Amino acid sequence: MRNEEKKRYRESEQERRSAKERAVSKSRRARNKEYTFVSVFFVLIFLGLAGYLVYFNTVKSDSFINSPYNTRQDTFADRVVRGSIISSDGEVLAQTNVSEDGTEERSYPYSNIFAHVVGYDTNGKSGLESEANFQLLSSHEFFLTQIRNEFAGAKNVGDTVVSTLNADLQTTAYNSLGDRRGAVVVLQPSTGKILAMVSKPDFDPNTIAANWEQLVNDETNSSLLNRATMGQYPPGSTFKIVTALTYLRQNGTFNGFSYDCQGSITKEDHTIRCYGGNVHGQEDFYAAFAKSCNCAFAEMGTQLGGAALLKTSENLLFNQKLPLRSYRKSSFTLNGSSGVPLTMQTAIGQGNTLVSPMHMALITSSIANGGVLMKPYLIDKVQNHAGDEVDTTEPEAYKRLMTDNEASLLGELMKGVVQNGTASSLNGRGYTVAGKTGSAEYNESGASHSWFVGYSNVDNPDIVVSVIVEDGGTGSEAAVPIAADVFDAYYFD
Repeated sequence: MRNEEKKRYRESEQERRSAKERAVSKSRRARNKEYTFVSVFFVLIFLGLAGYLVYFNTVKSDSFINSPYNTRQDTFADRVVRGSIISSDGEVLAQTNVSEDGTEERSYPYSNIFAHVVGYDTNGKSGLESEANFQLLSSHEFFLTQIRNEFAGAKNVGDTVVSTLNADLQTTAYNSLGDRRGAVVVLQPSTGKILAMVSKPDFDPNTIAANWEQLVNDETNSSLLNRATMGQYPPGSTFKIVTALTYLRQNGTFNGFSYDCQGSITKEDHTIRCYGGNVHGQEDFYAAFAKSCNCAFAEMGTQLGGAALLKTSENLLFNQKLPLRSYRKSSFTLNGSSGVPLTMQTAIGQGNTLVSPMHMALITSSIANGGVLMKPYLIDKVQNHAGDEVDTTEPEAYKRLMTDNEASLLGELMKGVVQNGTASSLNGRGYTVAGKTGSAEYNESGASHSWFVGYSNVDNPDIVVSVIVEDGGTGSEAAVPIAADVFDAYYFD
């Protein structure tokens, strides 16, 4: 009996020891898991930081260095003479003249013509002078030349920025706009190259320092404002492009549309009239667009509704970021709860909608390029002082704004505007054009800004032109002749 009790006692002790060992082992494993988790966590943090440092140095560093907010760039001027900016056709747009005593002076041979797009380098920076600041203050001269300059205490010559701007097109647009307020933008839709960008009133960048106080305090002219990218205007009938696209997306076709225009339309005690009280009569969609019939598009807007117009507008980058370095966001406020009068006004490009000439150029560019918007750019390439290429910009697709079929059908509408509509003066000039005119009322007396957007060589588009003339009346009165001058300069000069 005693042996059995001893045996049970020993077994009981063994079980207690095993249980204790299992508990200790379980506790140890739990602690090990915690240590392992903490160790892995810190290893991952370390690897993440290391990866980000590699990414920053290989991808993002130039962006931060070239940021206009990075004041360290200005210290480069202690060692480098600021490089030149030239046009795509080899004209000097900005250069640094160095006198015998070493004094440096920035000069702009074209004075006011490139004022906003090239910008200035005194009292801050703007335009290309800001965007290309890093490149202009970097030097890729031959290394032996750099060593010799270092020992001689001389500065190296900064790189040359070759812009996408065409001096002939820019000068033509500038002269054609004359002494009127407004803006002209010329783009190459297949690449996104900005060929011209004019804004008036303007200024002379050669005298920016002397006239600075007058310029910054002149609220009447706002001469420093680049109206091409920062201007905010009601789009007028150019917005009918957006309304037409909304209709197409809801109905799948323009065929079957019919409207009998009697010169005015009234809904909820709000009346909209066609320009000049014109009575267009029975129209299909193509005729309504070509004649820019306000009544047809006001009726169309009420049928489509605010929510649909909002969706299409935001697809076309209203209320959205634009692929530009400096711009003012376009505004579209209509929605599904908006009333009928505001919906009617908005559908014809009035109401509260505001847009820049550059944004309208981007929309038109996507139509000309099969629905794909190419990212617009101003710097074609960078060369060293000897003319050797340092860097080049490759065209880059930004976003598909519409399908190829939608772009094609909108293009057909815009061809009709030129062939037998409000821009018929552009027809038969030795090249084909598709476009849309606009008259954007901006006050209660009915005064209008004049708009035109369009592209040339319709089957294989060459350039897009966007024009606004403040207080210019109808699109055919002021904007279309300017566009014609630009198109002529492109094909015949």
